[in-house]
Amino acid sequence: MYNRRDLADPSVVQNRSKFLANISASIDNTVRLGVSYERENFCEYKEVAKKHAGFGMRGKDSVIADALITKDSTLTLFLPVADCVGAAIYDPTQNIVALAHLGRHSLEQNGGTKIIEHLTGQYGSDPKDLKIWLTPAPGKDVYTIWALENKGMKEAAFEQLFAAGILPKNITDNTAETDKDPNYYSYSEFLKGNKKEDGDHAIAISLQA
Repeated sequence: MYNRRDLADPSVVQNRSKFLANISASIDNTVRLGVSYERENFCEYKEVAKKHAGFGMRGKDSVIADALITKDSTLTLFLPVADCVGAAIYDPTQNIVALAHLGRHSLEQNGGTKIIEHLTGQYGSDPKDLKIWLTPAPGKDVYTIWALENKGMKEAAFEQLFAAGILPKNITDNTAETDKDPNYYSYSEFLKGNKKEDGDHAIAISLQA
């Protein structure tokens, strides 16, 4: 779902199209959340609309942020991940969706709590109403966040979401560990030489009227 060396890789574009077709979405009505580490603030959130359709899906022009939010039922939000936690968020009351990238940098800045606070403050969301789906992440034994007292990626994400008022019953967690499960990529394990392939899986969400 992502090629770090070629952002317009035709095989990646094809894979994305197939993946999205399986959820009745189109690549040309999808927006990719782009991640940049050349920043100081990793809790930046942007609302996207019809004008952003197709951004980042065939090349470099993604929307750089730590979460995308939309009220547009024709749009799908898309995030490739390989170790970081992707969080798809649905507010059935305000009828909005968000897609957050909870990587190490964001979690160190309390991003799991801040995205919920943003939805509450800017959109009137009630944390108790929000439904959340989480992607797999590396096991704590191989990927710890030393700045957060050596917590695991998922451990930190859950702690911050609960602190924001999210109900445990409203979180659907994919418990696979990317470093161990052959069905998922792990960039950190690839760099260590423990996985042969470099790549990303992905998470997507839309309102789909």
